[in-house]
Amino acid sequence: MKRKYFGTDGIRGRVGEGKITPEFVMRLGWAAGRVLGKGSGSKVLIGKDTRISGYLLESALEAGLVAAGVDIHLLGPMPTPGIAYLTRTLHAQAGIVISASHNPHCDNGIKFFSSEGKKLPDEVELAIERELDKPMTTVESERLGKAYRVSDAAGRYIEFCKSTIPWTMSFQGMKIVVDCAHGATYHIAPHVFREVGAEVIAIGAEPDGLNINAGFGSTHIETLQKAVLAEQADLGIALDGDGDRLIMVDVNGAVLDGDDILYIIACSRLRRGVLNGGVVGTKMTNFGLERALNEHGIDLVRTDVGDRYILERLEIERWCLGGEPSGHIICLDRTTTGDGIISALQVLAEINKSGVALHELREGYQKYPQITRNVKLGSIPAAELMAAAPVRQAVVEAETALAGSGRVLLRPSGTEPLIRVTLEGPDDAQIQGLSQQIVDVLERLMSESAGGRSVVSF
Repeated sequence: MKRKYFGTDGIRGRVGEGKITPEFVMRLGWAAGRVLGKGSGSKVLIGKDTRISGYLLESALEAGLVAAGVDIHLLGPMPTPGIAYLTRTLHAQAGIVISASHNPHCDNGIKFFSSEGKKLPDEVELAIERELDKPMTTVESERLGKAYRVSDAAGRYIEFCKSTIPWTMSFQGMKIVVDCAHGATYHIAPHVFREVGAEVIAIGAEPDGLNINAGFGSTHIETLQKAVLAEQADLGIALDGDGDRLIMVDVNGAVLDGDDILYIIACSRLRRGVLNGGVVGTKMTNFGLERALNEHGIDLVRTDVGDRYILERLEIERWCLGGEPSGHIICLDRTTTGDGIISALQVLAEINKSGVALHELREGYQKYPQITRNVKLGSIPAAELMAAAPVRQAVVEAETALAGSGRVLLRPSGTEPLIRVTLEGPDDAQIQGLSQQIVDVLERLMSESAGGRSVVSF
């Protein structure tokens, strides 16, 4: 069944519009309580990032859950992966995150973790949606839920992060800049890296409710690049607003994205005999990473874009490592979800063990040039247009020209009326030309369709 309210990562939108209103979120809390609650004594955790709207949505969720008879444990500002961890360790029935990740402060969202600290399966989200369409009721007064505050949430999560590397390991003598994006890691990430011995310069660690992701964090990496060079630091760590993404900067100011980091961790685990299988990427994982991993004898399989799909495939394959270029890295032998702090610790641990600088650890991986062109859709559905014979022929011709040394990907946007045409290959000029040929075919077919001609031909 198609989901009515949930997207690929919970429910997200502009505050005060659509589904991100107090009324809807209260009903969402009630519906989630009905599905996830297990009767008297049920416990659900609520954490949030630093957006000013977090107070509003937290109160609305609390009212709905309490009306359904569920007890609430409030964590305050916490990274998304920290909420996943605490949901497990506090034996809650579910964890709820109030965050819009890397989006600006005017957006917000709600996402859920199961009692195992994993994203909810589709059937549970569908069950919540069915409850949402029912009239809201309130349990008897004696069955109403209560609200508690977890005062040591940050400290618990800090200790967990540190436990993912050997306790004997020290990063003394290492100078790093940590960019918290004025988000949920502001009071956690600097402490983690200081407590393992590093000299830390924290930036983006002064949230005011409105500045989350504004000019800082993994989506504004230029701020970290400048700070690393100005401070003459060994490296920089950029997190996003809710702490589940990681982008790094080396001593020279060069950027390492999620593919670079995935390569470093995979090779580290391989050298130490603990990789346990291959690596899971997505359709957007660079073709150069696939080839580099293959040269080390490491398989790479691809999923749809989104960390929930990476986790699903890891569990199917019984592997432990996956990620995507945006910086979501899942180390399933450490935790159950993408975690920027824990991923960074794995990279720092390899630097410590090998004595090799960050920029040297990525040697052996040559990123292929990549180009993505957006083609705006008209009246033709994306699936119909991509299935048209001229489009399929153009794709085959491009793949033939690349001769196994590149990749062609057409996919509809999940948020806009667009088809995204992505090509990768060793020659930038070649992929520029090939991508334009495919775009020309798509635009010609849409123009012909506007003139009343059919485009589909099999």
